[in-house]
Amino acid sequence: MSSGAAVSLRGVTKRFGAVTAVAGVDLDIAEGEFFSMLGPSGSGKTTMLRLIAGFELPTAGTVLLKGRDVTRLPPFDRDVNTVFQDYALFPHMSVAQNIAYGLRVRRVAKEERNRRVDEALASVRLDEFGSRRPHQLSGGQRQRVALARALVNRPAVLLLDEPLGALDLKLREEMQVELKAIQQQVGITFIFVTHDQQEALTMSDRIAVFADGRIEQVGTPTEIYERPMTQFVAGFVGTSNVLQPAVARALVGRDAIATIRPEHIRIVAVGAEPDADEMHTIATVRDVQYLGAFVRVRAETDEGARLVVDVPSFTGVGADVALGRRCTLAWSSRYVRAVGQSSSTNTGGEE
Repeated sequence: MSSGAAVSLRGVTKRFGAVTAVAGVDLDIAEGEFFSMLGPSGSGKTTMLRLIAGFELPTAGTVLLKGRDVTRLPPFDRDVNTVFQDYALFPHMSVAQNIAYGLRVRRVAKEERNRRVDEALASVRLDEFGSRRPHQLSGGQRQRVALARALVNRPAVLLLDEPLGALDLKLREEMQVELKAIQQQVGITFIFVTHDQQEALTMSDRIAVFADGRIEQVGTPTEIYERPMTQFVAGFVGTSNVLQPAVARALVGRDAIATIRPEHIRIVAVGAEPDADEMHTIATVRDVQYLGAFVRVRAETDEGARLVVDVPSFTGVGADVALGRRCTLAWSSRYVRAVGQSSSTNTGGEE
C-alpha cells in the first residue's frame, strides 16, 4: 500500500451473476484528498463506492482503510460514512436531532453530543437551523444537514453517492463550491461519485474515470482534460474531436487515434492566413449554435472529418460563419494528443 493512503483497493472485482460490475481495480486514495469517481451509468463507480462502504462484498480482491483490511467487515465496523442523493433525513426529527442520531446510537454523552452537533451545524453554515424540521428547509439546506450528520461521527472517509443530483443547476453549482470548501475545512477524505464531468473537474483533487467496470485513467482535473490517455476519456470528459488513424494521418500527421479539443481550433478570419507554425485545413460549416460565451461550430473537412470548433463570442468570428460556408480551420500541434484504445466498448467520440 502507498504511504498515506486513506483507501487502497487491490484487484477488487465484483460480479453479479454473469455481469462483472467491477473488474480487477487497483487504486490508492490519499488521506485528505477530494477524490471523484466519474463515469456513465453502469460504469462501476457506484458499485465501487458500495464496496468501500461495505454495502457490497467483493467477489475477489482486498479493500483497506488506512492499512486495515476491511474486505469482509460490515459497514458499521468501517470508519466511513455515506451521504446519499435522497438525503435520508428523518422527517419527524429536528435538524439537530437528525445530526445527533448517530451519536445517540453510539451512546455519546449528552454534553459531548450537543457540542459536536453545534460544531457540525457551524461547519455547514446552518447554526440557526437546528430546531427546524427537514420540510422547512430548501434542497441545498437538506443536503447540508445530511452532510453534517455524516461529518459529526468524524469518519476517516466520507463517501458521497451523487449527492447533488436532485438539485437544480444553479443550486448544484453553488453546492459544488460549498462542498469543496467544507472538505478543505474539515480535512476528511471525500470520495465523490458522479456522472457529471463538470462537477468532477470543478471539485476534485484527482479523478478516476470508470468505464465497463475498469478505470480508464486516474489524474488531476488538468491531466484528465488536457492529456486524456484513452479514446473513451477524451470523448467522455468534456467535448473532444476524436480522429481515427486515417483521418489523423491526413490532418495532424499521426498514424494513431488523436484528439483535439474544440477550443484549441480557430476559424481563420476571412482574408487572413493561418500562422506559419499552425496546422490547418479547409472545411464546410454544417451547424452553428450560439451558446452565450462561445459559438459552437460543426464543420466537415475536405478530408472527411467532422470537427467541433468553439469560438469565443467576443471575437466576432462566429457571427460571420453561416451554414454551408467554406472556412479555414487552424490549430497548433501542441494541442493534439495521441490516445490509446479504450478498455470500454463505448469508444467515445465527439460528445
